[in-house]
Amino acid sequence: MATLQNIRSKGPLLVIVIGLALFAFIAGDAWKVMQPHQSHDVGEVNGESLSAQEYQAMVEEYTEVIKFSRGVAALTDEQTNQIKDEVWRTYVNNKLVEAEAEKLGLKVTNAEIQAIINEGSHMLLQQTPFRNPQTGAFDKDMLKKFLVEYSNLNRAQMPAQYLEYYDSMYKFWSFLEKTLIQTRLQEKYQALIAKSLLANPVEAQDAFDARVNQADLLLAAVPYSSIVDSTLTVSDSDLQAAYDKKKEQFRQFVETRNIQYIDVQVTASEEDKAALQKEMQEYTSQLASETEDYTTFIRSTGSDYPYVDLYYTKKSLPSDVVARLDSVSVGDVFGPYYNVADNTLNSFKKLATASLADSIEYRQIQVMAETPEKTKTLADSIYNAIKGGADFAELAKKYGQTGNKEWITSANYEGAQIEGDNLKYIAAVTSLAKNELANLALTQANVILEVTDKKAVTDKYKVAVVKRPVEFSKETYNKAYNEFSQFIAANNTLEKMMANAEDAGYRLYPRTDLSSAEHTIGGIRGTKDALKWVFSAKVGEVSGLYECGESDHMMVVGLSAIIPEGYRPLALVKDQLRREVLRDKKAEKIMADMKAANATTFEQYKGLANAVSDSIKHVTFSAPAYVSVLRSSEPSISAYASVGEPNQLSAPIKGEGGVYVLQTYAKEKLDEKFDEAAEKTTLENMYTRMAGSQYINDLYLKADVKDTRYLFF
Repeated sequence: MATLQNIRSKGPLLVIVIGLALFAFIAGDAWKVMQPHQSHDVGEVNGESLSAQEYQAMVEEYTEVIKFSRGVAALTDEQTNQIKDEVWRTYVNNKLVEAEAEKLGLKVTNAEIQAIINEGSHMLLQQTPFRNPQTGAFDKDMLKKFLVEYSNLNRAQMPAQYLEYYDSMYKFWSFLEKTLIQTRLQEKYQALIAKSLLANPVEAQDAFDARVNQADLLLAAVPYSSIVDSTLTVSDSDLQAAYDKKKEQFRQFVETRNIQYIDVQVTASEEDKAALQKEMQEYTSQLASETEDYTTFIRSTGSDYPYVDLYYTKKSLPSDVVARLDSVSVGDVFGPYYNVADNTLNSFKKLATASLADSIEYRQIQVMAETPEKTKTLADSIYNAIKGGADFAELAKKYGQTGNKEWITSANYEGAQIEGDNLKYIAAVTSLAKNELANLALTQANVILEVTDKKAVTDKYKVAVVKRPVEFSKETYNKAYNEFSQFIAANNTLEKMMANAEDAGYRLYPRTDLSSAEHTIGGIRGTKDALKWVFSAKVGEVSGLYECGESDHMMVVGLSAIIPEGYRPLALVKDQLRREVLRDKKAEKIMADMKAANATTFEQYKGLANAVSDSIKHVTFSAPAYVSVLRSSEPSISAYASVGEPNQLSAPIKGEGGVYVLQTYAKEKLDEKFDEAAEKTTLENMYTRMAGSQYINDLYLKADVKDTRYLFF
């Protein structure tokens, strides 16, 4: 129990940065029901399939870890989508490294993992709750004590919430241990690669010279912007030649698709707004006359902000209510009013104000026996014993609990849905005076509570809020649905849809390079079925109507192009290539004009039409020079700086922002001593970083990875 209490007291520290490990698992959403007796695979790596059931098991495993570590009951859709992708990436990466490690004979033994745990410095261990409270470092003894306690749990006598916490903690450790094994294998494989990347003395000297040799330059440049694009001609053969030269840059490794889609968001009509305004007027009148059961009344109004019969701080109230709260007296009602920030009509009643402690220290003893009657008798006995002078902590230990003091603040419960026993419990803790004792009867047990300290007095309020979104009616939605359905039926090809959308009052949205690994179209929730359609459709087809969003969107999708795995077609990269060809043609023209001008001195180049001039200091080969006058980064200038001699005029140089002529006017060497070993170490570290970001990609390309998760998740 002592270990559990230590861990529970570190609740805010349980947020895990598993993302620091390369092979972290992340959580996913609920599994969709599949047809029985049918095999489904979500992907393949190196010819090995991953079934949907196996994938979901990994997702669920880390879902529980995330919920435990963050202290939440659910994840948002956005978190879930990010999480599913991380689960897949983790699985793929693990399989890629495992395959290579097996060829090389690399393994991770139990003894290695135990040594890592004993040493306690691995970054994953630093993210666990098993940490020394004084030093903050991982404490293997805390872990061992917990594992012993867990193996000896008396499940029949332990309260359910303690069991749940112990089970969650054990699952967390089991997951972390597995992740530690996977991470260690990756570390060993990375180390093997790193040790094969060596720097030689020549490289070391070159790297040193590139950094310490500096040059100050004068430059004259004719910018490419001085030539109008329309004065140059770019032919198809020019584009084809540029494409052939750079073809490898246009390789893509998954199939993507281009679409055109219409998204219709249904909003409230004027009739809908008027009906809600009338309804809110009635609720406002009822709110003014209500004097007792505000919880039931607010629930009956359909308010987005439920009433909880507790004193809350201002920060927990809606911001629009807070802005008006001080202008309202206790017992008065304000509203109805429209709040544009959340598109709601609102009314509220200020019920009470008080100055109360926001931080409360308390301790408790949970009492549970075979029957409610025995529970009450035992609770009364403990309560009376403490009232008579018995030691609280000693009695707690007698009944298998610590009786330790804990703090609760408004941040622990404000904003949560609180009712029943939870409401009764929090109300008791927050209303008891310092050193006051209570015997609280709950549904399944009694709790002996004692408040031991109070601090941080602040203003708190009870406010009943009716907050209603301005929503469309069923009639409004049906009207929009029917009109959109008719448009789709009449425009059942992409050509027709694109031709007639604007006239029908709809806006077309283009989306290029949509991949099956994405989770939505246009960032709109609930478009998974539309995404599946996109990857089964033929070019030119138009989908049916999809209802999506928060039941407030409708969508139709047309498929405009399929870009298969392999080299992207020239037609899709023409714009990029055209810009590059235009730059090359401008460079050729500028160089030809410079030659025709017979310029031989720096001053003559400065005097050319459209020329600009500047000076750059401390240029080295190790970093691109930045030309502020053209706002351009120029590697070619850095290259010249390493070889140009003082007062020597360069030939015209084609750069990124224009054609340059350079003249070095000073050269110097930084006062640094060459250290071959240090330079080699720096280079090898750089090679290792580069390899660390590249080797997974190289393994991926060889593994023939297939990702079909979109069909099921």
